[in-house]
Amino acid sequence: MSSARRVLFALTSHDKLGETGRTTGFYLPEAAHPWKALTDAGFEVDLVSVAGGRPPMDDADTSDPVQKAFLEDPRIATRLDSTPRPEEITPADYDAILFVGGHGTMWDFPDSTGLTAIARSIYEAGGVVSAVCHGPAALVNLTLSDGSYLVAGKNLAAFTNDEEEAAGLTNEVPFALQSKLEERGAKHSGAPNFEAHVVTDGRLVTGQNPASAPGLGEALVRVLSDEVSR
Repeated sequence: MSSARRVLFALTSHDKLGETGRTTGFYLPEAAHPWKALTDAGFEVDLVSVAGGRPPMDDADTSDPVQKAFLEDPRIATRLDSTPRPEEITPADYDAILFVGGHGTMWDFPDSTGLTAIARSIYEAGGVVSAVCHGPAALVNLTLSDGSYLVAGKNLAAFTNDEEEAAGLTNEVPFALQSKLEERGAKHSGAPNFEAHVVTDGRLVTGQNPASAPGLGEALVRVLSDEVSR
């Protein structure tokens, strides 16, 4: 694991919400709130996206001071304007990867072999893999070097089937995230719809929904701090 205190945020490049005619992308609060927790704790945050360049963004609320600060931070603004592709990332530079949510992730995270390769490398080097809301879509095809799914036998949280139904998007997303993770052997747990729920299982840290983003950032800081102190 790198001695530098750096975390890589992975963002979707997909901007179409099924056949709804609506746009999507990464969900800003799910990047901004973990970013605040991590930067307040002294970590540096970098960005990567599936296709590189400027990633599509969903739901910016600049009345939220944390989201406003994220967008106005010079380091983030520069990186957000031109994110690298996964192949341009050196995994050894990072102590953790966080898969930021947003519905777009359901289309391009699962089959991004570049992102899964980064996550595998970080995890097998002793680092942390984290994901929030729909971000765990990146975990459904993430295997370790021995061929096993990283999530197999692990406790985790992700956007639930009930939440997807409440959002009216069950028939729009390409698969049911909770069900797919469970098929991979994950032990999924869920709080009531849209309530904060964060699960830490060793070096896997996951959050259920947007409300979970602040707590996920705090949990990620704790796990990383524990790893550094060992």
